[in-house]
Amino acid sequence: MHSRRQSIVALFAPFLTTACVVGPNFKPPAPPPVSSYTATPQATIAATAGVPGGQAQHFISGADIPADWWSLFHSRPLNALIEQALANNADLKAAQAALRVAHENTLAQHGAYLPQVSAGASITRNKDPSATLAPVPANNSFAYTLVTPSVAVSYTPDVFGLNKRTVEGLAAQEQASRYQMVATDITLSANVALAAITEASLDDQIATTNDLIGINRQILSLLQFQKSKGYIAGADIAAQQTQLAQLEATLPPLTKQRDQQQNLLAVLTGRYPSQAPAEKFSLAGLTLPADLPLTLPSALVEQRPDVLQAEENLHAASAQIGVARANRLPNITLSANAGSNALAIGQIFAPGTGFWNIGAALLAPIFDGGTKLHQERAARYAYQQSAEQYRGTVLTAFQNVADTLSALEHDADALKSTAAATDAAKKSLDLARLRYKDGYDAYLAVLVAEQSYQQQRLSLVQAEAARFADTAALFQALGGGWWHRPDLMSAANGR
Repeated sequence: MHSRRQSIVALFAPFLTTACVVGPNFKPPAPPPVSSYTATPQATIAATAGVPGGQAQHFISGADIPADWWSLFHSRPLNALIEQALANNADLKAAQAALRVAHENTLAQHGAYLPQVSAGASITRNKDPSATLAPVPANNSFAYTLVTPSVAVSYTPDVFGLNKRTVEGLAAQEQASRYQMVATDITLSANVALAAITEASLDDQIATTNDLIGINRQILSLLQFQKSKGYIAGADIAAQQTQLAQLEATLPPLTKQRDQQQNLLAVLTGRYPSQAPAEKFSLAGLTLPADLPLTLPSALVEQRPDVLQAEENLHAASAQIGVARANRLPNITLSANAGSNALAIGQIFAPGTGFWNIGAALLAPIFDGGTKLHQERAARYAYQQSAEQYRGTVLTAFQNVADTLSALEHDADALKSTAAATDAAKKSLDLARLRYKDGYDAYLAVLVAEQSYQQQRLSLVQAEAARFADTAALFQALGGGWWHRPDLMSAANGR
């Protein structure tokens, strides 16, 4: 019997020690063949003095992104709010849980590399009629209890790499879940920053709109006085009433947007809208980062979590080709079983009660109507699909960066021209006030000049906010500096 066992082991020894792993070995895609994001090189963005968000900005090629990039805005309320969001946001916690699910699934599949051992026991009460069923116990008892404990061992050698490719695919999916969690983290911090900037802008727009409404009411009051004296016609009153009504109609949408931003900040930080955070923001309380990192294009694909996630999806699709190919090849299973049959529990280990068996099974598909062949072809087409999705993700990443760089340049131009127009309106207002003081103009001229100035102020606030928002968008587009955060790095490395 011992020699027979040696023969079986010798027969399958080559399968236990070596494996012909089928399927392609995954190779990461090559870096994109470009050296810049836009057709023209990035230049220093000129300053606009005297306004929030008017600082000059310089692009530093190849510079790294700090982990807490939002701290470059030098706003303690913004820092506090983002920290609260990273600690309490429900979507981020869900992404972290999804990562743990993927990790456990990968570990579970690793178990297929090892033999599977199971133990069992059965106790049966039997009654056999005399001379009908045999054998019966040696004491010729027709009613007896049979106790059967046993241990079974089975092992499936990974001859053609089916399990190896399955584990490889699950590990890639786990990595994809990690990068999805990282992307959720980065998007969250950027969304909080954008919501805070938007809220600050809306607060300033609401205040300016209220000033405009007050000015227009004063103008209407003066016109009504002039009409009562017969100096003007009713058409002038109607025109001013229309203008005032139109201006008042712009206030509710601004207030609605401001309230919605407050609700958004509450939800992003894990609160209910009725528990809106106490932090208040103003554009004057933010500092525009002067030095802007500009990641090299070859490094962008190694930093953007959505690109890395797409690469891992491509890796998983590559592994599935190997899985489909291995399913078309023979499958070998080794098994062994040992136990004891006894008439009483106390006799389980008595001499002559033991039994065992050992065996091997080979299962090879011969005809399945082409099912497995087409499954392999489908896996190859799925790989092509993932390859194009990866390429699309890379192109979108480059588009995000290019769009943001273009926006920053045009934002600066818009702020410069809007600030110049605001300065001109302010000088006109100052002149109108002097002329009114010296008796050359009526007070109505002062109100009209102040109305023009406040309208320019409204445009200036929007231009200021655009520079802050697009600067935050650039940090997000370049990857957000997550590789400098130990918590995200440990997650990305599987620890």
